[in-house]
Amino acid sequence: MDEANCIFCKIIAGAVPSFRLAEDAASFAMLDINPVNPGHALVLSKHHAATLAASRDGDLAAAIATARRIAAAIETVLKPDGINLLQANGPGAAQSVAHFHLHVIPRILGDDLRMNWAQRPGDRTALAAMAERLRAAL
Repeated sequence: MDEANCIFCKIIAGAVPSFRLAEDAASFAMLDINPVNPGHALVLSKHHAATLAASRDGDLAAAIATARRIAAAIETVLKPDGINLLQANGPGAAQSVAHFHLHVIPRILGDDLRMNWAQRPGDRTALAAMAERLRAAL
């Protein structure tokens, strides 16, 4: 998706309404219009980049700082049992809009939101090989 057709770019530009929470030179925060729990917010980079890997370092720094501010406000106002930060990339991760964004999700014990997985020890030989492959790509 290009920038001209991106719903998040249109929201940032003010062409599409939103429940804006905060904004600075590089990031924009708003409530998610399809919240999984009350207070579910999105933090967007203002610069269009489809994924984390395509994003610029400064934009990521601004987005995480804004996410921290939003999380603190959620803690103050809603007093949730916890908060998840979620960032998805690509259809396999259920990324709904091809524009880098972070979900700031207030959690309530027993809310039944499934984002946790069982811990299973990895094969140490396979882990070592994977670490080598990833280090080589850095």
